[in-house]
Formats: sequence, structure tokens, C-alpha cells
Amino acid sequence: MDGVFGKLRNLDAYPKINEDFYSRTLSGGVITLVSSVVMALLFISELRLYLHAVTETKLVVDTSRGEHLRINFDVTFPALACSMLSLDAMDVSGEQHLDVRHDIIKRRLDSNGQVIEERQDGIGAPKIEKPLQRHGGRLEHNETYCGSCYGAETSDEECCNNCEEVREAYRKKGWALSNPDAIDQCKREGFLQKIKEEEGEGCNIYGFLEVNKVAGNFHFAPGKSFQQSNVHVHDILAFQKDSFNISHKINRLTFGDYFPGVVNPLDNVQWTQETPSGMYQYFIKVVPTVYTDVSGHTIQSNQFSVTEHFRNAEIGHLQSLPGVFFFYDLSPIKVTFTEEHVSFLHFLTNMCAIVGGVFTVSGILDSFIYHGQKAIKKKMEIGKLS
Repeated sequence: MDGVFGKLRNLDAYPKINEDFYSRTLSGGVITLVSSVVMALLFISELRLYLHAVTETKLVVDTSRGEHLRINFDVTFPALACSMLSLDAMDVSGEQHLDVRHDIIKRRLDSNGQVIEERQDGIGAPKIEKPLQRHGGRLEHNETYCGSCYGAETSDEECCNNCEEVREAYRKKGWALSNPDAIDQCKREGFLQKIKEEEGEGCNIYGFLEVNKVAGNFHFAPGKSFQQSNVHVHDILAFQKDSFNISHKINRLTFGDYFPGVVNPLDNVQWTQETPSGMYQYFIKVVPTVYTDVSGHTIQSNQFSVTEHFRNAEIGHLQSLPGVFFFYDLSPIKVTFTEEHVSFLHFLTNMCAIVGGVFTVSGILDSFIYHGQKAIKKKMEIGKLS
């Protein structure tokens, strides 16, 4: 056994030196203290990294098909009344959503930005007192009111019982409603009077859109939209105004759900109109994003970048409507963020590297200082130091 132990003793890579031969120096003590502080700081930094999750980023090709894109928005128009404002959405596949009202809330604002009224757009319509029949006269027994659509009917049975239905019938025909007072329903409901009462008011409109996951646009503009000679136009003649102030503030605009670290560049962006009327355009590049946290929960969302452009618009010009337009396009590259913890083995390896590295560098530095001091002292003793 003594022979075996002797052979193992010969393999010792760390031979011990008798303490009688140690020489402790002031520089060595300072270096030891500094290296201990450095080791402690590096240990704390590595421990924090181990305890907190790190995010790994990857770029992959987006191969998804047939999905929908949810657009959440909250926009304030301080100088455009809610009765004038409409929302349209369309995409390159040819699908159109004109005068969108579902999942949309409008808030009437006074000149100071205070909320006057909040309502869901397009819910309900004023009742008409003592309605007239389509061909005049009074209602007979069991006969219900059926208002005229003023030439916009698609069949003899179609009825327009309020101003909004007349405007909708005109929109489907591609006609503009130039004189609301000539429409009995609009006159009875006080369409123009309501617009005059809301003059000087603003509007906060918020909600969300569900659109196809293809390139498209959505826009806020005055008047009801319709197609005329395959061109998208808005009926702004009914408001009897020469210009519209489209100053606006984008309180929030997101494409999909929120996830940690997302930055939406249009949040709280404000623009004040200085010209009489114009078209403000935002060109948005949407990047599909998948975020997975440490628990495995996945959020399908999007990031986006944006450029802005403004151009003057003449009232009645078919290609330059006053309004705020958001043109979006989708990137073919998807970004994936994955949260994960550093493995304990990796943490242990880094700890060994920190201790060994700092100890080795400190030893080299201490040896350099020690031998340098000895060389200088020796030269001083023989009088060669000059």
C-alpha cells in the first residue's frame, strides 16, 4: 500500500511549499484584496444572470397562411366632430370594410378635451314622429312605415326609415348626399342641425379591427365612403364645409397583443394641421413576432416601423381626400423571442473561469511587481541604478 500511495503522491500537480520559505509583501496584500473584490463583483453579476431569464432572438421565414391581423387603435381628433368621422379598411385581396362600426367606440370631446358623451357607433337611430308614407298620406290599419330611399332603392320593398339608412342606400349606389335637407328623414332628425351643434367639438375614437393578414390600409376621414367608377371616395358635400382640420393624436396603435419589450413608435404621436386641409399618411412595415416566456406561454404579435408623409388635399379631388391614412405591409421574416434560464452547468463553468482567471492574472501581476522590486533593490545596493 505504501508503494501505491507513493505513486499517487508523485502525481501531485500542486506541490506544497514549506511555510518557512514564504515571503509576504505589501503589494501582494493589495493585489489579493483587489482581486477578491473583482471576484466578488463578477460572481454577483454571473449569479444575477443565472437567476434571471435571458432572451434569445431568432429570425425565421414566416410561412403562416390564412391568419388574421388584429389592429388596436385609440386616436383623438381635437377639431373633427364624431358625426363627421368614419373608419374604412381595405386590403390588396379586394376585401373592403366601409364605415366600420363594430367594436368601435366614439367619445365626443369639448374644446378643452373633456368627454361630453361616449357611445358605440352605429347603435340605434332616432324615432321619427308622425312619419310620412313613401307615397304620402297617412298610415292605414296594420300598415307599417316604409320611408323612401329617394331613388336609391334596389327593390320596391326596400325601406329607408331614417337618415342613416338613406345615406347607406346612397353609398351602395355610389351617390353623394349633397343636400340632406331635401331628404325627409334627415330633415326630421335634424342632420344638419346636429352637425352645427357639434361644431367646434373633437372626437376620440378607439377599438379594434380584424383584417386579413395581407397588405392593406385603414383610414379615418370625414363623410361616408362609397365606390365611384372603381375609386374610393367620401361624401363630404353633406357637411357643407370647405375644409376639415385633421389634427390628431395617436394615443395607441398596436398590431396584435402586447408582449414584454415591445416598442410601438406611434404611441402618443401628435400632429397639428397648419394648412386648410390635407391627407396625412403613415407607411407601416409590420414584422410578425412570436414571444415565448420561461413558462412556455406563447404570444403571437407584431412589431412595426413607420414613415410619415403629408400632402395637401383639395376638397372634392378624388385622389386626395382629407383624412389620416395608415398603409401597412407585412414583412416575410418573423422574429422569435424565447426566454430561457442559463443552465447550472454553464453557471458552474463560468464560476470556475472567473476564479481561475482572476487568480492567475493576479499571480502574474504580483510576480511581476515582486521581481521588479527585487531587481531595482539589487541595482540600488550595487550602485548601478541611475
